[in-house]
Amino acid sequence: MSFYLKKVGLILSIAGAFLHFSCGGTSIKKPTMQDNSVAKLDTITFGAGCFWCVEAVYQRVKGVYSVTSGYMGGKIKQPTYREVCTGLTGHAEVCQITYDPNVVSFQTLLEVFWQTHDPTTLNRQGADVGTQYRSAIFFSNDTQKQAAENWKRNLNEKHVFPNPIVTEIVAESTFYPAEDYHQDYFNQNGTEPYCQIVIKPKMDKFLKAFKDKLN
Repeated sequence: MSFYLKKVGLILSIAGAFLHFSCGGTSIKKPTMQDNSVAKLDTITFGAGCFWCVEAVYQRVKGVYSVTSGYMGGKIKQPTYREVCTGLTGHAEVCQITYDPNVVSFQTLLEVFWQTHDPTTLNRQGADVGTQYRSAIFFSNDTQKQAAENWKRNLNEKHVFPNPIVTEIVAESTFYPAEDYHQDYFNQNGTEPYCQIVIKPKMDKFLKAFKDKLN
């Protein structure tokens, strides 16, 4: 993701407990398509800090068809990773998730989102600081918008997190896929120090917490 080593953040379960999420190394399973036709798929785009970590998590959720790392919410066209890393383009590092709502509900995707990063830190996740690391939900329809706003309001009202949630909830804009070397990063580079030190420990906790929702 960034050029900095990411710090494992504390994350609360919706039940009220904190957990750390980590990235494991399992293969991606795509929904089975019957009668040679593609199921009706929806998309949602999440920003939750390092897109390598977000990608690794959602690749393992049952019903997720694809996860693409990229950039959204900025003011220039076709941004590069180095440009986004300056924090001057306005883009967030995001993952665009294509999923089958008949297999995984949007509510489940939101639950994973809230539990696998700290949504209370403005423009930062751990050691990564800048607007490119902001917590954001870029919805693609009104149903997603309403669900995301309801979750945010309820979590704040119940004080699930010690500080107010600062996640922005805005309509999706142009999505720019990140460079090829950012795609499927953990699966391709699992032995690298960053993956072993940051992503894998987080993923192990995530896999345990959501074991009934995984491929």
